[in-house]
Amino acid sequence: MVKSTFQALCITLALGGAVYTTGLAAAESPSETQATQVSTPNEGQVSINSATAEQLAAGMNGIGLKKAQAIVSYREQYGPFTAIEQLKEVPGIGSALIERNSARLKL
Repeated sequence: MVKSTFQALCITLALGGAVYTTGLAAAESPSETQATQVSTPNEGQVSINSATAEQLAAGMNGIGLKKAQAIVSYREQYGPFTAIEQLKEVPGIGSALIERNSARLKL
């Protein structure tokens, strides 16, 4: 009786481990896909020279509609940006914000 219970326990653990390993491998797949998507250039990037305030607010981390409108107003007043770093000239936009969003921005 003890031997059959022990065998049943071993089989259950072996099958449980196989299911867990398969589930773990399946769980890793979406993160690998996301990593590929993040590293794709130009995909998901926002153009600071053509995006609307709503698009800038949605595409940038730490930028709300008010700061996004300030970017658009600056662009309309002074013309297109010639470099991403030029965003520092917009009131309320600092180096840390530009650094945080550098992968999300394009001219």
